[in-house]
Amino acid sequence: MSNEIEIGRGKRGRRAYSFDDVAVVPSRRTRDPEEVSVGWQIDAYHFDLPVMAAPMDSVMSPVTAVALGKLGGLGVLDLEGLWTRYDDPEPLLAEIARLDAPRSTARMQELYAAPIRAELITARLQEIRAAGVTVAGALSPQRTQEFSQTVVDAGVDLFVIRGTTVSAEHVSSRAEPLNLKRFIYELDVPVIVGGASTYTAALHLMRTGAAGVLVGFGGGAAHTTRVSLGIHAPMATSVADVAAARKDYLDESGGRYVHVIADGGVGRSGDLVKAVACGADAVMLGAALARATEAPGRGWHWGSEAHHPTLPRGERVEVGTAGSLEEILFGPGRQADGTLNLIGALRRALATTGYSDVKEFQRVEVVVSPYQPH
Repeated sequence: MSNEIEIGRGKRGRRAYSFDDVAVVPSRRTRDPEEVSVGWQIDAYHFDLPVMAAPMDSVMSPVTAVALGKLGGLGVLDLEGLWTRYDDPEPLLAEIARLDAPRSTARMQELYAAPIRAELITARLQEIRAAGVTVAGALSPQRTQEFSQTVVDAGVDLFVIRGTTVSAEHVSSRAEPLNLKRFIYELDVPVIVGGASTYTAALHLMRTGAAGVLVGFGGGAAHTTRVSLGIHAPMATSVADVAAARKDYLDESGGRYVHVIADGGVGRSGDLVKAVACGADAVMLGAALARATEAPGRGWHWGSEAHHPTLPRGERVEVGTAGSLEEILFGPGRQADGTLNLIGALRRALATTGYSDVKEFQRVEVVVSPYQPH
């Protein structure tokens, strides 16, 4: 049965769903929440939590990347952010938090116009490595060729190439595009790449040799891509489509498993649960971690799209402060809004539906249940 609907006589569209539109269904079995596993492994690296922090200045600093690593997750540092442009970005982060709304975008454009410094990339990554946690850094596709060697030489464990959308077939007549397949083949470290939001785009990225694919397109709390470009990919459908590509690529490649990481729309604990239920191996959290008392954004959240020099497709948004990083991940929760104890909620969801680990939970029954918040 087709899920296409007629928009008009000359156009049909496929119905797609966000996390708010779906719900997980309990099964005949339940478990003790303390006896389920929420661990995750990608390549040679094991994590106690299926959580990556989004490489955004409002979320990750070298200090918070280390803190998240010690709690069992993976912090990813934005290697094009303020930490690699300024020796001491703390006063600038404080300034951004104090800006009034009409001035915020223009001022951020000024601050992020400073050049990226290779020596600061090295220093920040080495600071994380010295703490003994897994080291991950992110570059956009446009900057990857320029700074990739610096990143590798600094001792990164996982290399993240992250953009609003990343394709394996970028076309440009002005500059030679990044050849992802050749780049990943020649690199000595695992690469996570994205975003992708369709089956076909994800399958092509998997064929480049990527260890993981980020799923999402402009769906985060600080994005305005839908209103600026008219482009949007509802996350439940996107994750399920990319999970299908993972399965088909597993057969095509003779057993090579590529991890699916939901990146966008995972603001609260229920979203995390539904991302895994739709097929994600892990999630990349932005706004959820920007609410931590330790977060560099001081209760504000923004990404690189918010300070694009010619076409901003995001904005600085106030997310507030919910609790410490540890409380956001492990609780205890003091309100029933899904902002605290994200991992406890995931454990409870696995236990309530009778599944023992994250991989098994991807098989849970899901129903379409459009939700209208009060």
